[in-house]
Amino acid sequence: MTANPVLWTLDERGVATVTLNRPDVNNAYDGALIAGVLAAMDELAKKPNLRVVVLRGNGKHFQAGADLKWINSVRPQSTEANEAASRATFEAVQRLNTVAVPTVALVQGGCFGGGTGVIAACDVVIAADNALFSITEVLWGLTAAIIIPQLCDAIGVRQVRRYALTGERFGAEDARRIGLVHEVVPLAELEAAGAKVVEQLLANGPEAMAETKRLALESSFGGMAVDDAAYKRLVQLHSLKRQSAEAAEGLASFAEKRAARWGGGKA
Repeated sequence: MTANPVLWTLDERGVATVTLNRPDVNNAYDGALIAGVLAAMDELAKKPNLRVVVLRGNGKHFQAGADLKWINSVRPQSTEANEAASRATFEAVQRLNTVAVPTVALVQGGCFGGGTGVIAACDVVIAADNALFSITEVLWGLTAAIIIPQLCDAIGVRQVRRYALTGERFGAEDARRIGLVHEVVPLAELEAAGAKVVEQLLANGPEAMAETKRLALESSFGGMAVDDAAYKRLVQLHSLKRQSAEAAEGLASFAEKRAARWGGGKA
C-alpha cells in the first residue's frame, strides 16, 4: 500500500504542519503529490482556528522538483491533459502563495526545480546549512514558466535570469544572499528555528497579518489571481514545452544518463 504523499496535522494552537512524504524519490512531485497538497490546503482552509502553515519534507531532502518519470508519462497524453497537469501544479503553488495565514518553509538537503517555486511562494523560509538549490528545468529542455512569477518576487528578475538560465546548483548561503531564503541554520537546529518563527507569528494579530499579506501580494506579480490571463498563458507555455522535441531529448538524456544532444539529437 502506497503511503500518503502528503501528510498534515493541526495542533491546538492552530499551527498546521504539511509534510511532503515521498522520501524514496526525494519528495519529487507527481500527480498524487500535487493532489495531496491541494487537498491538504483545501481541508486546512476550512479550519477556523488555522493560524500558521509550516511546510517540510520527509527524509534527507526537502523537494527534488518534478518526478521525471511522471513527466514522461504525461508528455504523450493530449494537450488538454498536459495543460491540466500544469494547471494543477500551478494551483498547488498558488494555494501556498495566497493562503491568508503565514507560511513557513523548512528546507534541508535538495530543493530543486518546482521546489524553488514552492519556497518562493512561502512567507518565511529557513534553510539548513546543507541545503542545495537549483532551478533545473532548462537542463531537461523544460521551462519553469509557472513558478517564474514567484521566483521573480523572491529573488528578482536579475537573479532569475542567471539561475533559471544556467540551472546551476547553489548553496544555502548563496540562497540567502539572493533572497530565496531568509535564514540559514545548522541542520540540527532547523526545527527549533522554525518553532521560534512560529511563536513570533502567533504573537501577532491574525487579521492584521492576513491584511498585510494581502496588500503585499496585490503589489506582486506572483500574487495574481489563478484565472488571470497571464497565468493562463504561463500554464499553456509550461505544458507545450513539456511536449516539445527538445523536452523529449532532455528527458531521454536524463533517463539514459548522457549529455543532451541539443539541436541534433533524437526527439
